[in-house]
Amino acid sequence: MGNADYDESPPMESVADQRNHRVGIPPPRPFFESLRNSVKETFFPDDPLRQFKGQPPSRRVVLGLQYVLPILEWGPRYSLQYLRADLVAGVTIASLAIPQGISYAKLANLPPILGLYSSFVPPLVYAMMGSSRDLAVGTVAVASLLTASMLGKVVKASENPTLYLHLAFTATFVAGVFQASLGLLRLGFLVDFLSHATIVGFMAGAATVVCLQQLKGILGLTSFTHETDVVSVMRSVFSQTHEWRWESGVLGCCFLFFLLLTRYLSKRRPKFFWISAMAPLTTVILGSLLVYLTHAEKHGVPVIGPLKKGLNPPSITDLAFGSPYLATAIKTGVVTGVIALAEGIAVGRSFAMFKNYHIDGNKEMIAFGMMNIAGSCTSCYLTTGPFSRSAVNFNAGCKTAVSNMVMAIAVMFTLMFLTPLFHYTPLVVLSSIIIAAMLGLIDYEAAIHLWVVDKFDFVVCMAAYVGVVFGSVEIGLVIAVAISLLRVLLFVARPKTFVLGRIPNCNAYRNIEQYPIAKNVPGILILEIDAPIYFANAGYLRERISRWIDEEEDKLKASGEANLQYVILDMGAVGGIDTSGISMLEEIKKTVERRDLKLALANPGGDVMKKLSKSKFVENLGQEWFFLTVQQAVGACNFMLHKCKADTKRDESDEKWNNV
Repeated sequence: MGNADYDESPPMESVADQRNHRVGIPPPRPFFESLRNSVKETFFPDDPLRQFKGQPPSRRVVLGLQYVLPILEWGPRYSLQYLRADLVAGVTIASLAIPQGISYAKLANLPPILGLYSSFVPPLVYAMMGSSRDLAVGTVAVASLLTASMLGKVVKASENPTLYLHLAFTATFVAGVFQASLGLLRLGFLVDFLSHATIVGFMAGAATVVCLQQLKGILGLTSFTHETDVVSVMRSVFSQTHEWRWESGVLGCCFLFFLLLTRYLSKRRPKFFWISAMAPLTTVILGSLLVYLTHAEKHGVPVIGPLKKGLNPPSITDLAFGSPYLATAIKTGVVTGVIALAEGIAVGRSFAMFKNYHIDGNKEMIAFGMMNIAGSCTSCYLTTGPFSRSAVNFNAGCKTAVSNMVMAIAVMFTLMFLTPLFHYTPLVVLSSIIIAAMLGLIDYEAAIHLWVVDKFDFVVCMAAYVGVVFGSVEIGLVIAVAISLLRVLLFVARPKTFVLGRIPNCNAYRNIEQYPIAKNVPGILILEIDAPIYFANAGYLRERISRWIDEEEDKLKASGEANLQYVILDMGAVGGIDTSGISMLEEIKKTVERRDLKLALANPGGDVMKKLSKSKFVENLGQEWFFLTVQQAVGACNFMLHKCKADTKRDESDEKWNNV
């Protein structure tokens, strides 16, 4: 550092030029206007009311209806060509939805018919209110597992099935109200606290737990633990080796091999996606025929049994608001609602990116909420947009949400006429379908990517996974969210600060660690603060800046170079400041002055300057020490350094002649 490292001085501006380019202080605005703008930026960053501006009242009514019911916007433009594509996609996802719906309902310890009910009403609601063209609505394994795990702690489905069913409907209603409220109140950003790393680890852990739970069906066990951790499940499996059924094991392994083989073929040849989509229904048909022809149910192979024929019965009177277990239902609804939102919106955005269109996150929350509210009143449990079903819908060439309507019609036809055909479906087939679907959620490639890119994200991911697998689903979720929040707090409380140097042959100043060719300016320390300055980080920044100054002075003394004269703080990345931050700057100013140094601020933002001006900090430091850019600040400091040197030489010369 010092003169040896500094190749040339940047162009210097005159004092008059600098005065012509002073840092501006925004004019004061009324308090309520500032508050209104802050609220707007916080809750309405997309400005949803923009489309209503300048429109006549009749047009505003139409736009309002289209906002609430997007089908009114794209419906008039619907064409026969779209209908052909949506028919194919709808029938294809129906072939997947029927066996998956039955399987996931069993996973939630609910009657299998509820899986079909949940694939009928909610997709119709979403088709009218959702903004995604590719999302296929239905039940999901993780929400089913959470429902069974959380409700099962207070009410056993085997002991009191009616109360358990009513609590499941109530939890679905609570989830719907919670989801719709987040959308209406524009609080969708709360879901963002479930980071990508959290979701990857949580989904993989939940998938592992679900797969382990299916060992009950694969091995033909009649009793099984209600715990979800791997230790309890393994203990339950190996303590009942005398009850293992080889018939179920052989059937389960064969069907699982078939499902995984079809998935592998579909991945290798994407145009044959329908093979993987039809495989679950094919296994149900083959398994049912095999059991019916061989009477395997009499030889230890459990089957679904009779399913009720007919459409969804109303369940609004079954909502258990007066139950002593209402608190558990509310907790279950909130947790499953958040997980369902995170998965559904992430899946919808992924496919929207492929087709280059935009989906409104808050509108999606309202759609999810309304379909779950409607579902809870029509004998359905929690639904969202599962990735596997949406991927099939996307690959099948769907054009609009009409594919969900086609799927719902196919499920309706099944409910009215075909449910008796599922009587002989073996439970081992459902277990195989669930395991095959869950293996796709264990995204080890994403975990490896996290390890390569960001080790902390990998820790969050593994914490969620370990918490779910060795603790419970709730413990894993709490651990992952807690670590994510800790990281957010660390970002706020421990912001980055960098020493800047000048890039040779240009006037850019950059981090000297990132750009080793950057040269330090002799006598000047330039620091960049890379975060807003608030009470949470003011103390840290005060200590860190003081340490930078100490280290710089020690280096200069050790090398015998020019003393440090100026400290410049680049405030370009400081988007805001509070009173604690202003106090910190005042303390830094005093610290710098005690060392006979001068403090300068470069590129402060409008909000920062307004608060510094109101607090009299600008007056105390001096307006002349605020600069538009780092380059201008360095130029002014160099001008002062050269001026001081010239004055010193002149004084020495005058003293010499006086002595003579």
